[in-house]
Amino acid sequence: MNPLAKELNDLLAQHNPHVLEMLSDLGKNLFFPKGILTQSAEAKDKAHKYNATIGIATENGGPMFLQCIQDKLSAFDPKDIYPYAPPAGKPELRSLWREKMLRENPSQQGKHFSNPIVTNALTHGLSIVSDLFIDEGDHLILPDMLWGNYNLTFGTCSGAIVKKHPTFTATGCYDVDAFKTTLKSSAAEKGKAVVLLNFPNNPSGYTPTVAEGDALVATILEVAEAGCNIVVIADDAYFGLFYEDSLKESLFGKLANRHPRVLAVKLDGATKEEFVWGFRTGFITFADGNENENTAVMTALEKKTMGIIRARISNCPHPSQTFVIEALRSPQFLTQKEEKFQVMKGRALKTKQVLNSGKYGTAWDYYPFNSGYFMCLKLKNVDAEVLRIHLLDKYGVGAISINKTDLRIAFSCIAEENIQELFDIIYQGAQDLT
Repeated sequence: MNPLAKELNDLLAQHNPHVLEMLSDLGKNLFFPKGILTQSAEAKDKAHKYNATIGIATENGGPMFLQCIQDKLSAFDPKDIYPYAPPAGKPELRSLWREKMLRENPSQQGKHFSNPIVTNALTHGLSIVSDLFIDEGDHLILPDMLWGNYNLTFGTCSGAIVKKHPTFTATGCYDVDAFKTTLKSSAAEKGKAVVLLNFPNNPSGYTPTVAEGDALVATILEVAEAGCNIVVIADDAYFGLFYEDSLKESLFGKLANRHPRVLAVKLDGATKEEFVWGFRTGFITFADGNENENTAVMTALEKKTMGIIRARISNCPHPSQTFVIEALRSPQFLTQKEEKFQVMKGRALKTKQVLNSGKYGTAWDYYPFNSGYFMCLKLKNVDAEVLRIHLLDKYGVGAISINKTDLRIAFSCIAEENIQELFDIIYQGAQDLT
């Protein structure tokens, strides 16, 4: 083991040994090298005559660039576009995102958590968590309505065993009891579990109520108190898109600093929150279970995260970080974001109004939804994949088949005035097949 990795592990062993136990074998061996990047950072501060360290080309006191590219980006200083960004992301962006988290998540106020580290959007953040905490055979606790890429990231790539529980009860509530049963079973078998909470949920579009969220937190703390180490991932990809009665903040804040055996990890980003999908700018933030500030644990986890970023992709794109900084600093940011939120809310409520018309009861029921981008139909008489293909071939309408009964509809990309026609076409397609 590299001495730097051992040094970080010793920090964890001294300040919270349960977090050390949560790490995968790879996670235990990770470190951030004191190599080119460290030496370049020192040179940036002290090399006042010549700086021959970092692997970029310069001219005229700044980064070299092609004018045909700069002509399209002339609003930005070349130094904020072309050089490599720091491995953990631009410091200003990390600070602005932390301020945003605190503003939007009251339960994080007064809590101790790491500075957000920039990731190449949410999927990269999930991959980092998988590398840090998943060994082959570890259990990942998920609802049965889940984003399929979790299977690839955690299962195929890291060898996790995905343990699914029913998402909803028969009455349409989040099935906390099923979650508890699954988590307790994993705790008894492994003594460690990784829990993934994705709210608003993809594909269902559901976010738990405050009471359901509190019950999930209470369950996690109960199982931790019984001796299980639990890594809880809050996948907050669609954070802020809460349209009806639900939690309005991440469960990360309610889990932070609550129990030594609980490590909370928040994954979020500008991707969906600021409607910049192609920017690929996300964040990973940690909070351990110590009530008092535990700088050593946060330092160790940040260094290990920077190590895996360095190993896999070196660093995240610089231009998109600059663009997000400009957005967060803009005086129009909150007003414009609220305008887009109202558009999304209008589409969600219109979808529910159309579905509640009573017109489609012979063809489907629908799962509860109150947030996010999506909702799911539960088909009664036709196979979802057969219907999906039929809708494409005959009507030019696209949807996603989840399994034999469930068809996911992204109301996020359908104008409010077209939602009625969309469901009329889906209904007609189902009638064609029956």
